[in-house]
Amino acid sequence: MTTGKNIALEFNDFSKNYTNDMIGCAPHYLQLVSSFVKSLPDNFKPNSILDLGCGNGNITAQLVSYFPNAIFTLVDASSEMIDLCRNQFNDYDFIYSNMYFKDFLFNAESYDLIVAGFSLHHCDNTEKQSVFRDINSSLKKGGIFSYSDLMITKTNPDHPMLLKEWGKFVNNNFPDGKKWAWVMEHYEAFDKPTDYLVQIEWLKNAGFSNIQIAFKKEYWVHLQAVK
Repeated sequence: MTTGKNIALEFNDFSKNYTNDMIGCAPHYLQLVSSFVKSLPDNFKPNSILDLGCGNGNITAQLVSYFPNAIFTLVDASSEMIDLCRNQFNDYDFIYSNMYFKDFLFNAESYDLIVAGFSLHHCDNTEKQSVFRDINSSLKKGGIFSYSDLMITKTNPDHPMLLKEWGKFVNNNFPDGKKWAWVMEHYEAFDKPTDYLVQIEWLKNAGFSNIQIAFKKEYWVHLQAVK
């Protein structure tokens, strides 16, 4: 898909300093990443984990220390991100898929846990709902879908204030203004965020139950849903 290829090229360049850039560009990034482990039930022991839009592997790195024997499948459109993951997890026998996750083949009832960190905002509303259905179908009964993202529609009345505060945050970390300019260029070209309350309804429609807001600061949100 053309959009997927364009995003892949964007993130091939972004991969050079991915973690530092995410910490400096995404408010509450470290808290959102840590919530992938903190929000899981104490007795939950997944054997198969799918990471959609894995980036350089920050979410998987959190999970693998707790579930070292699980089978991990990592999906990302950026070949350089996949290479970073291969290098980081070279001691593990992970499965890698270099593709845009909207093109990924979701096999039925194959995973105990599916995660997505800051990747679903690249899907429009129709695509998100389709992906939610695919994720639900691909989870085993009792499986969990856990994801973090910016969850505010661009037409939301709070959106201008969010952009203002977000810009202050990024420019405080990167004072020359170039990083914020890049963020906004990417945001306008590729990002299609949706309000978290709308996404909760879509998750219900896709067949999920016990949907929880695991973390929320303004519209930086982590949702967790059980099949």
